[in-house]
Parts: sequence; structure tokens; C-alpha cells
Amino acid sequence: MAGYNGYQYETSPRKIRPEYEPRKTSAKKRASNVNKAKKVTKNTANKKVKKAKYNYKPVVYIMLGFAMLFTISYRYSLINEKYNQKENIKLQVSAVQKQNEQLKVSIENSLNLNSVEKSAEEKDYKKDNAEDVFAAFDKMLSSIINKAEEDAKSIIKKW
Repeated sequence: MAGYNGYQYETSPRKIRPEYEPRKTSAKKRASNVNKAKKVTKNTANKKVKKAKYNYKPVVYIMLGFAMLFTISYRYSLINEKYNQKENIKLQVSAVQKQNEQLKVSIENSLNLNSVEKSAEEKDYKKDNAEDVFAAFDKMLSSIINKAEEDAKSIIKKW
């Protein structure tokens, strides 16, 4: 052991000079180190650009989420509007059906035998001839039914 000079005070040993001494770097290596440093700065600049590119993704996802929610709510409102229109049409159809039933009842009431006899007397039909009365009754009944059907069709077309 070269360089050992007697007793060592304290607990830490002396540092012994290493046998290996590093060589000094050449100019080429220094230039390559400078190029590496430039590349590192370019890489960090690229990383900053990439980070800037990645920062927009959450915003885009949030915007897409709001757009999807808006389209869903818009479609729901359209569906609700169509449903309300359908319900209104159902109410109108039921009202027309009720009116149609009332017209049928009024037609049947107006076609009783007394009214047929009165109309036959007004038109100077003979009461003795039953065939003439029934023919007149059939003719009048068919005209009233045809008129009621036309009225019902025109009411339905209006709705």
C-alpha cells in the first residue's frame, strides 16, 4: 500500500487515487455531444408540440359529449311532438266517430213508420197500395243513408 502514512484518525478512510485515469475526449466527440444537445432541445421542442396536440383531446371529447346530448334531447323533443300530434288526431277521430253514431241514431229516428206515412201523404201516394209505400220507403231510406255517408266522409276528410 503506497501512500499509507501511519495511523488514520477518524472513521473515514483516505481516498486512494484510482489506477484508471479517464482519457480526454476528442474534438469529434465534443461536436457530436453538441449535436446531441441540439437534438435534445429539438426533441424537447417536439415534445412540447406533442403535448400541445394532446391537450385538445379532452376538450374535443367534452364537445362531442355535449353534441351527443344535444342531438338526443332534440330527437326526444321531435318524438314527443309527433306523439302529441298522434294523440290529437286520435281525439279528433273519436269525436268524428261519436258524431257519426249520433247521425245514424237521428237517421233511424227519422225513418220511423209515421214519418214515412206523412211523406207518402204529402206526395200523394196511395195508402192502399203497399208496394208503392215500400218502394217510396226504400228510395227515401237509400237517399238518407247516402247523404249521411257523404256527410261522414266529408267530415273525415276535413280532419
